Amino acid sequence: MNMEIFNLSGKNAVVTGGYGYLGTAMVNALHSFGANVIVAGRSRAKFEEKFNNEHSRLSFQECDIMQSESFKKLYQNTFENFGSLDIIINNAYSSRGNDPEKMTDEDWAYTLEGGLASVHKSIRESIPYLKQQQSGKIINISSMYGMVSPNFEVYEGEECRRFLNPPHYGAAKAGIIQLTKYYAAYLGKDNIQVNTLTPGPFPSENIKNEYPGFVDRLKTKNPQNNIGVPEDLSGALILLSSKASNFITGQNLVVDGGWTSW
Repeated sequence: MNMEIFNLSGKNAVVTGGYGYLGTAMVNALHSFGANVIVAGRSRAKFEEKFNNEHSRLSFQECDIMQSESFKKLYQNTFENFGSLDIIINNAYSSRGNDPEKMTDEDWAYTLEGGLASVHKSIRESIPYLKQQQSGKIINISSMYGMVSPNFEVYEGEECRRFLNPPHYGAAKAGIIQLTKYYAAYLGKDNIQVNTLTPGPFPSENIKNEYPGFVDRLKTKNPQNNIGVPEDLSGALILLSSKASNFITGQNLVVDGGWTSW
């Protein structure tokens, strides 16, 4: 196989939430395969702290995922400054509230807006540019909890309950999988591939360091008896971002160590 099929040189990739725990690994992977990467987020300071000018071909664009106008400016600026909009990673989300018995209507609406409607806003505002160039890769980030319910045994006890995965998060992530299929069908004739990348258990470094008992519980519920690290997403991300996925669309590529297999 010609490994150039994975080469992203000259491609322009936008990553929302690109300075977060998983987002940072996504940015590094895209950059290492040659892409120009635009990190979209609300805080330039966090972007600069995370990357510290260590990469060429890396830039920041302010974006509030709750606002359509913000996405409109993001894609207009990217297209005007770089000449094309090749890869979009819809990774960022915003949520509020996690107790299923105390969750307010406002918490529910806010999280569906920040976790699902924001992805729709992103796709909608990118379409004119992707159609104009008749190409593009859209990758929406879901979650294992968009596919299955949490195993509530993992969250028993006061210490672990704080990490209980809330119902509106899973509902939003499940919606992303359907939204992906919709836009894959809608944009297929324009040579635009739309896919979902679904991580499994990827607890943050803080959780791993401070709550090892909770992490051990996660491991025991997984066929591989392990948890993921952000770099585990890199191969799947590059596949979906590159020419290697030119005939792959509407799919959900799951990177979960087997969590959703039983």
